[in-house]
Amino acid sequence: MKVARSIAELVGLRAEVPAGNRVGFVATMGALHAGHASLIEQARAQSDTVVVSIFVNPLQFGPGEDYARYPRPLEADLDRCAELGVDLVFVPSVGDLYPPGRQVSVSAGTMGTVLEGSARPGHFDGVLTVVLKLFNLVRPQVAVFGRKDAQQLACVSRMAVDLNLDVRVVGAPTVREPDGLALSSRNVFLSPADRGLALSLVGALEGAAAQPTLAGALDAAWAVLDEASLEPGFELDYLAAVNPETFAEVASDHPGDVLLVVAAKVGAVRLIDNVILRHPEPVVPLTVPRLPSPR
Repeated sequence: MKVARSIAELVGLRAEVPAGNRVGFVATMGALHAGHASLIEQARAQSDTVVVSIFVNPLQFGPGEDYARYPRPLEADLDRCAELGVDLVFVPSVGDLYPPGRQVSVSAGTMGTVLEGSARPGHFDGVLTVVLKLFNLVRPQVAVFGRKDAQQLACVSRMAVDLNLDVRVVGAPTVREPDGLALSSRNVFLSPADRGLALSLVGALEGAAAQPTLAGALDAAWAVLDEASLEPGFELDYLAAVNPETFAEVASDHPGDVLLVVAAKVGAVRLIDNVILRHPEPVVPLTVPRLPSPR
């Protein structure tokens, strides 16, 4: 496994990749866990050369967020990448990736201002800016992102279409811990009591997924979250049913697939999760015109 610690090193090592190789890419902020491993495995299955970036991106953290304390176990992450058969790891510095005088950024548009974008203004602009820079430097044919960060996946997919990027964006299933909690690098900051409260998110989504209608799903999820909100240390941010591609909220009678997304602050940790709800379109009875009675 090779490691590039600057853009210049990356350019040189990327040039060594055989011209016919299909390059798969996974962008991470480090603190790698089984969820990241699943993304790397997906990239390996769809490519010849796997590149992973490790970069804690300051542009996607707002004032008062946990940028300074975000875990950075770099050597352990590099060992993990080697175990997973990664071919090239890119570990840039902030100064190298964002040189002095930088002015141009990417806007996520309307879909970047709702839900997570509303709670964290500018977050998705920061995500898309760094992802576009990484795409330009790594030049992958395939890029794998986790479905746990569903709004991020939707924004990156939209950017690839709107900016005519020559990369296929792939969504990988959410990986969960044995108790059902979605894997996140921030889970290490949960106390045992907070972790119990965090499982309310899982319970709400599981209850929703068991319902035959979207209205029933929302009622089931709210029942769990309303109860959790009575506990100190649990602060619900949002629960919403959205179009998985645009993140526009949908009505309770919306037919077809809907993404149910939830976010809450548990203790000092902000957590997100989601589930796809698949409901068949309602059956509309065929109306046959009544014929006049014979006389």
